[in-house]
Amino acid sequence: MNLRPVLSDVLLAVVLTALTAATLAGIDGGAGWVAHLVAALTVAPVALRQWAPVLVMVVVVSALAAFSLLGFGTFPNGGVGMLIGMFTVATLRPRWVAAVVFLAATVAEVFCFSTLPHPFAWAQVVQAVLVTLGAWVLGESTRRWGERTERLAEKAARAVADERVRIARELHDVVAHHMSVISLQAGVARYVLDTDLPTARTALDTVAGTSREALAEMRHLLDVLRVDTGADDTDADADDTDLSPQPGLAMLDELVERTRGAGLPVEVVVTGEVRELPPGPDLCAYRVAQESLTNVLKHAGPASARVELDYGERTLTLRVTDDGTASRSHRGPVAASYGIRGMRERAELYGGVLDAGPGEHGGFAVSVRLPVSGGAL
Repeated sequence: MNLRPVLSDVLLAVVLTALTAATLAGIDGGAGWVAHLVAALTVAPVALRQWAPVLVMVVVVSALAAFSLLGFGTFPNGGVGMLIGMFTVATLRPRWVAAVVFLAATVAEVFCFSTLPHPFAWAQVVQAVLVTLGAWVLGESTRRWGERTERLAEKAARAVADERVRIARELHDVVAHHMSVISLQAGVARYVLDTDLPTARTALDTVAGTSREALAEMRHLLDVLRVDTGADDTDADADDTDLSPQPGLAMLDELVERTRGAGLPVEVVVTGEVRELPPGPDLCAYRVAQESLTNVLKHAGPASARVELDYGERTLTLRVTDDGTASRSHRGPVAASYGIRGMRERAELYGGVLDAGPGEHGGFAVSVRLPVSGGAL
């Protein structure tokens, strides 16, 4: 527990108690030790207000009532202890508890003024009640402000967590696809290096091009994480920041050609009217195609793939199938696969639906439907 606020409360209680004692000592004829003791109880409990605010308020109100009942007067210190207690209860306890405490304080104030020897002054009672009500309102506002601050902090923490997940998903998509192509092409180059130099050179060219593209995509992603410190950037690379847009279906042909270059025959079928899509669904569809083709490269064995794009009036449907015969049981349940789970989460983010599983005629199939005219499916 942070001791600084507690020490501040103890110091405040000591100061208020000393001022109360000085006030009583200045009364003509002075006041006895009983009056000093009861008066001290109207402010000294403030030292414990953050530990037991309701109990502190009960002690303070009881001491004020006793002070008046014994004929010493109304408020030995203007009732400052009660105001601090009311504020604390409203800040740290539920609203209904604060309402009960406020009612008790109001009764105590009416009682204190009713014991005065001069005629009962309702104006003084109303003024005291309004001051106490002000302490309650101020405490309630402080509590609500604190709750709002906590909600904003939680929202910010969730936003950071969501952004980390998004970045992890993007990195997975980029690294998994490009490194799969690089690995396959490097293996081809090594295999034919001594027997088929042109094929080896082509494979190495694919490795170089894929590496550059992977670096460009990763740099584009990591640039999002840069924090502008306001200082002059003298780095020679500062002017070379890649500001190219995120990939989309317009780059599907490049993706397919790169996959074909890695040794996987891919057929592309497009139906409907091809048109520009919103950035989110466009990126989502591209990433699903990229991840699906990467999975075929990695897990399907000798196979061919088919990419079907259907541009509907309100939806885009993407389907990637393969005729691979290699068993994928070693990957565990489909729903538990990181790549497929990431694709499903990405599709749901844009209101889409993704299905993945064994194809009807063998192989594997991934299908995603995305709304492209607003709303969800």
